[in-house]
Amino acid sequence: MVLLEQPAAARRPRVQYVRLRALATLMAAWLAFAGPSAGAGVGVAGGDAHDHDAAVATAWFDLYRTLVQETPGFSPPVAARAFGYAGVTLYESVVPGMPGYRSLAGHLSDLHDLPPSPPGEEHYLPEVANAALAAITRELFGNATPRNLEAVDALEAKLTALHAEAIDATTLVRSARHGLALAVALHAWSADDGGAHGQLRNYAEDYVPPVGPAAWVATPRAAGQPFPALQPYWGDNRPFARTAVTACEPPPPPAYDDAPSSPLYREALEVYDVVRAVTSAERATAQYWSDEGGATATPAGHWIAILSGVITTEERSLAFAAEAYARLGMVMSDAFVSCWDTKYRHTFLRPITYIQRHIDPTWNTPRLTDPLLTPPFPEYTSGHSVLSAAAAQVLTELVGEDYAFVDDVHTSRGFPPRSYASFWEAADEAALSRLYGGVHFRSAIELGVAQGRCVADQHAAIAFRAP
Repeated sequence: MVLLEQPAAARRPRVQYVRLRALATLMAAWLAFAGPSAGAGVGVAGGDAHDHDAAVATAWFDLYRTLVQETPGFSPPVAARAFGYAGVTLYESVVPGMPGYRSLAGHLSDLHDLPPSPPGEEHYLPEVANAALAAITRELFGNATPRNLEAVDALEAKLTALHAEAIDATTLVRSARHGLALAVALHAWSADDGGAHGQLRNYAEDYVPPVGPAAWVATPRAAGQPFPALQPYWGDNRPFARTAVTACEPPPPPAYDDAPSSPLYREALEVYDVVRAVTSAERATAQYWSDEGGATATPAGHWIAILSGVITTEERSLAFAAEAYARLGMVMSDAFVSCWDTKYRHTFLRPITYIQRHIDPTWNTPRLTDPLLTPPFPEYTSGHSVLSAAAAQVLTELVGEDYAFVDDVHTSRGFPPRSYASFWEAADEAALSRLYGGVHFRSAIELGVAQGRCVADQHAAIAFRAP
């Protein structure tokens, strides 16, 4: 498992950041002129969002997966947050061309007014989305490598050139300007959610975990000292759905008990026995779904890839892609906020700690032998389980309950494609993979799935459709 080293410092802001800040004044002037509108009054040139393919959306979200993997500090919670804000940015860019839908302003936590277009203007929706996604990407991934920042510029320019073949120059420039103004507003909204620049501060040096027999302790890694706790304050972040955290707190983990007849001992023994007898197929499953930060696009990026595959295979429209990326990105971000709130509320010990203490002191000593390296944060609940359940429920609502698909996200890493009869089949496998990997008790997995369902239920109440 690859864990994320802390980057030394943030990169210096780029020229685009200055452009965004300059446009903030223009945005305020628009709001004063037109009143709070959340995008009302935007005309559509070249057809509404149902008339366009999803190429601009899938191109940007494919690049996001690369950026998440290659940008320092994009741990799984940080990555999910980026996908959430990117999804909202895409949706707000094209919702004026989605009949029957409405802006999310007023329906998400603390998102109020968004810049309207001056009356009478028309916009080309793919270019609005292109400019907005390019701008928000530069903010979300401000510490990306120079090569990847150039890739952002190149993708924006490539798509703008394609759009120039479909629309007149005046409308193209106007569309880009509006997309940039939307990005200003959405970036300003994101800045005070508690997670801004989280990639620069994954490990909190000031965090002191509680002490006690059930308390989490930093776990071994292959070389060097254990990592300190990752994102111990992430659970305090503002969620997209107002009730995603408060309504979804699971029951406490099993009571700490070292008696062989106790529920916790039995759960630990199950982990011990499963890992000792793990089959090659189970080991592969653990490794397939581990989606380590730094080596992959993280669990959130895995589910984004699944959605992108659906959009491409089904030849879905820009309208569908906008809603789908927004709903999936937001629910995954909130899944991590909810889960991390639970993790650091209970700070429950990991199986490796309990097993070494009460079952087998030679377990994983002197070298680590579990299929996966235990990550540096408390055990309960399982983040993979919460996120995968939330993602599966949203995708099932969008696409269908028995939608069969092929997941080929890790073929470049030597894994063969995997076929699933439904999104839930994939989510259940992802959750169970944490038992095969030796990093979670069963209760954290099963109650994590329930927690993810709850987060998705809270998101189902977000009103995308106009009344």
